[in-house]
This record gives sequence, C-alpha cells and structure tokens, in this order.
Amino acid sequence: MPNSRLRSRFSIVSIEQIERAIEQLPAADREALESRLFARRFGLDVLSEAERAELMASLDEAERDIDEGRTYSGNQLRHVVRSWLGK
Repeated sequence: MPNSRLRSRFSIVSIEQIERAIEQLPAADREALESRLFARRFGLDVLSEAERAELMASLDEAERDIDEGRTYSGNQLRHVVRSWLGK
C-alpha cells in the first residue's frame, strides 16, 4: 500500500494518544496487548509451540523454587538457571 493511501486511511498518532487509547481498553484486552508486545520485544513470538511450552515449564519451575524459599549461591544459581532453561 503506497504511503499516500496509508496516510489517507489512518491519521498519524502520537505515543501519548496510543497510551490513552490503551488505558481505555478493558483489562483483558490490555493484558492481551501487553503480552503480545512483550512477546514481540523479547523474541517470544518466533518460538515454536514446543519451545514456548518448554520455556513456560521452566519458568513455572523457577517460580516454584522462589515460592518455596529455595536460595542458591552464585555458582549454584548458574547451574539451576541452566536446568530451568533445559541446558
């Protein structure tokens, strides 16, 4: 689509206008948008379903460790993080 057509169909908006529009979204829609932006920012949108499931399982395991009060030394933490990441 040529730029001239794009400009005629959509007005140029500022970041502030976008932020105000986001604030007006219902909570569920806002959370969905934030998840999409987060995924895009950190490259999670390019993960396969299997990779995404593996990552989520690793994060769940890390969260359980935190909730259960497990603590690690720096060296232990390096090994534990690798295990959470499946390495």
